[in-house]
Order: sequence, then structure tokens, then C-alpha cells
Amino acid sequence: MIYSFDGREPKFESGTYVSETATLIGDVRIGNNCYIGHGAVLLADQGTIEIGDGSAVEEAVVIHPPALGKCRIGKRVTVGHGAIIHARWIGDNATIGMGAVIGIAAKVGEGSIITENSVVRMNREIRAGVVARGNPAKVIREVSRKDLDFWVLGKAYYIEMAKKYLGLGITRIG
Repeated sequence: MIYSFDGREPKFESGTYVSETATLIGDVRIGNNCYIGHGAVLLADQGTIEIGDGSAVEEAVVIHPPALGKCRIGKRVTVGHGAIIHARWIGDNATIGMGAVIGIAAKVGEGSIITENSVVRMNREIRAGVVARGNPAKVIREVSRKDLDFWVLGKAYYIEMAKKYLGLGITRIG
């Protein structure tokens, strides 16, 4: 469901799949070849959401930028199922694990991984190229070659799924 609000409306580029059960409201700007999953809520009623090319916002994610602010999600970012995002920015190639919370005006550096159910608290910053976990999230190590190899495949998977959903469509049977 795509809604305009207060004269602002969502826009998305070619090759981007937005599930009909996702809700996009207001100033939402999504790049090329993105995947916006079923039940995701992107609420830009007072601020702006920008999502870079090749990113995946998986099922049941909630993104809501700070009031009158911007939430910028970079290119080839994966936001895992059920995550809550109030961040100022998430750098290119970052991964946000399932159920993670990125607090108001928080920042996640390029290529970083926030593990499942971790919490990056309000106004905090996780630097580039690290893995962080816990509540509050703390850096536990540098991103490894194994991490990179795994997430390159994960990011490609959602780009392909967007193409497949757009090509085949889905059919309601009940």
C-alpha cells in the first residue's frame, strides 16, 4: 500500500519490488533493484527515508526517520526481518540482523554487521567494517572474509528475488 501524506509521496526506481502488503507513507525514496518485503512499514510522515540501489528491507521491518530528519540507508544494505530502524544513516553494504533496533539518529558504518536482536542506542555510532552485538551493541570484532563472502550472496539473493517477484508476480489463492 502506497500513500501520499502532506503533499509527499513514495517514489521508487526500476527493478524495485515493493510487496503489496508493505506500507509506504510520505517521502520515501527507493533506488534501483531493491526488495521491500511483505509487511514492511516505511513511514516518512515527518521526515525522509532514502534507500540506495540493491538494498533489501525484509519482511516486517519498520523504518521511521527522526522528525524532520532523514534516514539514509545506503546501497546493497540488508535489513533483516523484524528490525526497527530510526537511524540517521546506515552505510553502504551494511547488514542489520533480524530483530535488531537502530535507535533515533544512530549511525551504522559502511560494511558493518549488527547481529540479530542487537540494539544500537539513540545517537550512537558503530564504525565501518565491524561486527557489533548486544544491548547496547558493542563492537566484538572486525568483519571477516567469511562474513563478506556470505553477505555478498545474501545481498545478491534479494536482488534476484525482486526480479523474480516483478517477473512472475504473486497470485492470491485464498
